[in-house]
Amino acid sequence: MKKRKKKVQKGSAGYVAYERKKRAFITVIMFVIPLVIFFSGIAYAHTRKNILTVVAVVGILPAAKCAVNWIMILLQKPADPRIVEQTEKKAGNLTRGYELMITAYEGRLPLDALVVCGNQVACYCSAPKGKYEFMEKHMAKILSSNGYRSVKVKIFRERKPYLERIEQLANNPEKYREGIKFTPDESYPDLSREELILHVLMAISV
Repeated sequence: MKKRKKKVQKGSAGYVAYERKKRAFITVIMFVIPLVIFFSGIAYAHTRKNILTVVAVVGILPAAKCAVNWIMILLQKPADPRIVEQTEKKAGNLTRGYELMITAYEGRLPLDALVVCGNQVACYCSAPKGKYEFMEKHMAKILSSNGYRSVKVKIFRERKPYLERIEQLANNPEKYREGIKFTPDESYPDLSREELILHVLMAISV
């Protein structure tokens, strides 16, 4: 029996590639349905002026929305497999996420990878241009408004300092967790504080 392909969750490596295929399939289906309805109406009534034409036109609206979602994910770049492999190797048991497109009213910024430890969030961004400092402040502000105050977000544009930083965090994680009080979230009782920080960042990601 053929195994069903496992869904790739947001924040995981391979999410962009998975979503591209999924959204493409959904978009095609959503356009095929109203087209079938439209031509079925013509075949039955021998004219476009029938109730099924109205149904088909209304059906195009959700199809168009699906098309926009597909285009949005096509604009997002998958993380370099090398940075994923290196992050997995260096970060150890720390909470980490991949392929997040952080959004704000002022713009968007793709993060290839990020690692959370205590009040430290270390991110790697391969995009040649972007509002890096603004996004650092934006992410910290969002986290603070969700109860995670004093979290420092650093976006690295160079691979070497990013890897050095996450290795530093992984070598002595308790140093960066010292003195932090944490009450489990009632909505997500199984998630640690660092996993909840990642969860908040995923919520502001496409």
